[in-house]
Amino acid sequence: MKIAGSQFVSSRTLAAAALTVVLAACGGGKTIVESDLGIKGAPDWVNKGTAVLNDKDGRLFHGVGSSPTLGDEALQRSTADDRARAEVGRMLSTYLDVVGNDYVAATGTGSNASADQAVSRQIKAVTKVNLAGSKIIGRWKDPKTNMIYSIAELDLKQVKSTLENANSMNEDLRRYVGRNAENIFDKVSKEAK
Repeated sequence: MKIAGSQFVSSRTLAAAALTVVLAACGGGKTIVESDLGIKGAPDWVNKGTAVLNDKDGRLFHGVGSSPTLGDEALQRSTADDRARAEVGRMLSTYLDVVGNDYVAATGTGSNASADQAVSRQIKAVTKVNLAGSKIIGRWKDPKTNMIYSIAELDLKQVKSTLENANSMNEDLRRYVGRNAENIFDKVSKEAK
């Protein structure tokens, strides 16, 4: 499959995206939880940690980050926020790798290394754009340790919209994403169970 500028997209990048979808696609209102801190008095999201949600609020990537006391509370909050966004980025990268792998498999370009690399470059560029759209939806400071926790959120709708509108993305890949983003999320969700 050709991509703008006669370049191809990497199947590895797409595979990472797909894995992110898998991690993010916990269907039936279930959540994939990567930690359970058990801090008394903390909000549920602090104790659950980074998660992929598929519930009444939508298909969401939640990343939780924390920061110890740094001597400057603004710096501490910023550090926790950045770490939360990095967690979202990690999950999004996995999802996009899955998207890429599925796309390469569907189009039969998997044996073409240059196509694989081009897909990878396109997906990485889109990942950066999507991460800019993630938002901090909460913070909590542990009164005992003064540790600050932040939670970042990214909605699959935004990811899908960004992918569909990426001018640098190959038209076939863009259409594939538009048709399959939610199905891939659901597929990943089922595989994660």
